[in-house]
Order: sequence, then structure tokens, then C-alpha cells
Amino acid sequence: MMSESGTEPGAAIPRSPETAETTETPDLRDRAAASIRDLLRQRNGKTICPSETARAIGGDDWRDLMPLVRDVAAGLVDQGQVIGQQKGETVDIAAARGPIRLAPGPTLNGTTSND
Repeated sequence: MMSESGTEPGAAIPRSPETAETTETPDLRDRAAASIRDLLRQRNGKTICPSETARAIGGDDWRDLMPLVRDVAAGLVDQGQVIGQQKGETVDIAAARGPIRLAPGPTLNGTTSND
């Protein structure tokens, strides 16, 4: 069944060059990383949804930022600051299909770089 936009449900929606450029700025990546870390610290050990970060930094256009937020989260996994989860199990964010949660990693609170 096609959606109103003419794509299959769950299919990636093509982005305009302007949107793609906006989502790839270093400043936006830094803001996403800072937002993920801040939200996780505020939750005191509980998980967050990547969409919370996208909403915090993207306003009404937050959905366009979801691929960027997941990519930034994957980088934070590599640094030990974040753990990707699905149904409570640790997963590789880059390979995971469907919704994921972000949990605090072992170096989240002791991190001094990129804060």
C-alpha cells in the first residue's frame, strides 16, 4: 500500500539537496552528540529514543534528522558513550532495523572530550 507521498510504508523518503546539506553540517552533528549525551545524563541510567534528540535539535523538521542522529549515535557507541538497544538487547546501530533505544555507555559520565 502506497502512502500519500507515493512511497511504500517504511521506505526512505527522498530528501532535497538543501535538506541533505543541512543535516550534514559539523555543527548539527556536534549538537546531536551533545543532545544525546545530555538527555542520557538527565535520565539517570534510563534509555532514550533517538527521536528525542532529533526533536530537540530539529524542531518541526525533526524527522529529516533521524538518519543523522542514528549515525551520530553509532559514533558515540564507538567511543563507549552510548549503547544501542532493541528490546533490551545490545545491537549494532548501523545494522539494526526498526526502532532502537540509546542507553548510557561506560564512558558517558567520565567523558571530557567533545562535551
